[in-house]
Amino acid sequence: MLLQGHNTMFQEQNQQLIVEKISKILDATDPKHAEKLTEMLDGAKKIFISGAGRSKLVGNFFAMRLMHGGYDVSVVGEIVTPSVKAGDLLIIISGSGETQQLIAFTKKAKDIGAKIMLISAKSDSTIGDLADGVFQIGKSELYSKVKGMPMGTVFELSTLCFLEALISHVIWEKGIPEEEMQSRHANLE
Repeated sequence: MLLQGHNTMFQEQNQQLIVEKISKILDATDPKHAEKLTEMLDGAKKIFISGAGRSKLVGNFFAMRLMHGGYDVSVVGEIVTPSVKAGDLLIIISGSGETQQLIAFTKKAKDIGAKIMLISAKSDSTIGDLADGVFQIGKSELYSKVKGMPMGTVFELSTLCFLEALISHVIWEKGIPEEEMQSRHANLE
């Protein structure tokens, strides 16, 4: 019984740590990013999203929400992903902006004439130098090692929250009813 009480206290402390850290990151994120990204989404013929590892998972969440919102969106690397073309938008999610595979995707899409947007923890990077814009989530100094949040967790969770808030804004602004989004949701589950 004593151990169970200790685990509950430990869990509450960790939850508070995570919520506070993400809040600090989001508070330090330029609020104009959401408006600019919305403009880029609305101006794209098709939207492609890419990332690696857990950043790819965050991208998958975002792609699904964009699809619910009525956007023509694909996740890079899926077997049914069409080819990128001029006028399309490639969104790269990469904490470092230095992932080699993502650099290759960025170069290819840029050569074709697609717009590139990097969502990253760093303002300067190889992908950032190639991109049409960089949305830095938080400030670099806020990403120091955090007990209980190893290996990029702060970036990924903060980016997920930022993108979910963006989708909430888009849905509200466009007046997309829940029923319309539900009609686009997968029904072979």
